[in-house]
Amino acid sequence: MTDSAPQIFDRHAPDYDAQRRRLIPPFDALYGTAVGALDLIAGPPKRILDLGAGTGLLSKFVAAAHPQAQLTLVDGAPAMLDQARAALGDEATYVIADLADPLPDGPWCAVVSALAIHHLEHDQQADLLRRVHAALAPGGIFVNAEQIEGPTPALAVAYADWHHRRVLEAGGTEAEWEAAVERMRADRRAPVGTFLGWLRDAGFVDVDCLFKDHRFAVMVGRRAR
Repeated sequence: MTDSAPQIFDRHAPDYDAQRRRLIPPFDALYGTAVGALDLIAGPPKRILDLGAGTGLLSKFVAAAHPQAQLTLVDGAPAMLDQARAALGDEATYVIADLADPLPDGPWCAVVSALAIHHLEHDQQADLLRRVHAALAPGGIFVNAEQIEGPTPALAVAYADWHHRRVLEAGGTEAEWEAAVERMRADRRAPVGTFLGWLRDAGFVDVDCLFKDHRFAVMVGRRAR
């Protein structure tokens, strides 16, 4: 039986954060752009929902930039959320749930996610975006820092080769890369253009890609006022 994504990430919870800078070549730009996108909201965000929050890596950056915000972290892997709680403490709220489950009650000023939604099938991703749109307050923003697919087969191969090279250049080992490849076998990445189309179909306005570097992108959409 194939393990689910939460089971896989539960096993990797203790060393997850330490690997991120090696496995995500544009780490600083990816997370920095995602946090900076929250400035597109009129006024400081009060309630922020982090979907597929894992160890709370994105939430930690968000909390540093917006200490007044109330954070709720959702993830299906309890061990990952234990890591998040150790870093963020009890001021945040933690919900053990899969992304296909109903979302915690809104309205939310912002919904954010990092490297999580691509674990869903494409139709489930589109459905999640519709539910995120409904959960946002008018004027609220959705920010997705994501691993994406190349728009053509040739570019998909080129992006994978680039990713491999950059991981090794950052000090990663072949064993670490092979373990990452094994985890990625179940991924259902989509090209940027496809994901932006899903955002528009879900009702979002001001849809854009704020950052892209090969396999990594930050995409946003706003619920109309």
